[in-house]
Amino acid sequence: MLTQSKTIVTVERFCVFLFSNFLTNYSMKEFLLIAIAYFIGSLPTAVLISKALFGIDIREYGSGNSGATNTFRVLGPKWGTVVMIVDVIKGVAATSLYILLPYYLTSELDRTNFMVGLGLAAVVGHIFPIWADFRGGKGVATLFGMILAIQPLVAVCCVGVFLLVLYLTRFVSLSSILASIAFAVFILVIFNEKELLYRAFAIAVALLVILTHQKNISRLLRGSESKVPILKHRDKKRERRRNDLL
Repeated sequence: MLTQSKTIVTVERFCVFLFSNFLTNYSMKEFLLIAIAYFIGSLPTAVLISKALFGIDIREYGSGNSGATNTFRVLGPKWGTVVMIVDVIKGVAATSLYILLPYYLTSELDRTNFMVGLGLAAVVGHIFPIWADFRGGKGVATLFGMILAIQPLVAVCCVGVFLLVLYLTRFVSLSSILASIAFAVFILVIFNEKELLYRAFAIAVALLVILTHQKNISRLLRGSESKVPILKHRDKKRERRRNDLL
């Protein structure tokens, strides 16, 4: 496993590679919108809520992450849900900025490519937020918002995978990883998208989510990964049934 610092460097280089492909031949208008998308993604939802309402920095507790999963653990399901919804909205809003440039409304291929660039900027902003000392979350909720804006049907399918794994395991990290892998499978195999750049993006999404979840993968392998506080009654019933059988 890579150390945290090596992981961050790897993610940064990976993002630079993606942007070098998406930003080629863009005008100042496109660059401005991509910068705005980054600033939208940088909105540190969990940090703002934890400081304003609880007087703490969410990054000092739990896993040290400022995403929805750690908010679920530290602040509870209510605020975890709020953070998740807002982070999804960030992805949708940033990716939808293309509507400010009318010529993207007439070309589906150019529009999709530009939406990917905008969405990636928001995801990078969430992972490395300028408003929060570049210490953010893992970008999964914002990434989902991006996919929801670009291809809603695929997004719904990925949600199905996420919820199924979450129901069976209560591990948000494992649910996120498998949903991102499912996204690549949906794009490459099931929906068989022809656009090469979009196919490369699908693979990049899976790799990026795996890269940002290396600590979680390590904890999953050790059996020490925390479960989110949902479906506890179901787990208690299962435990009672096992005890009765014994």
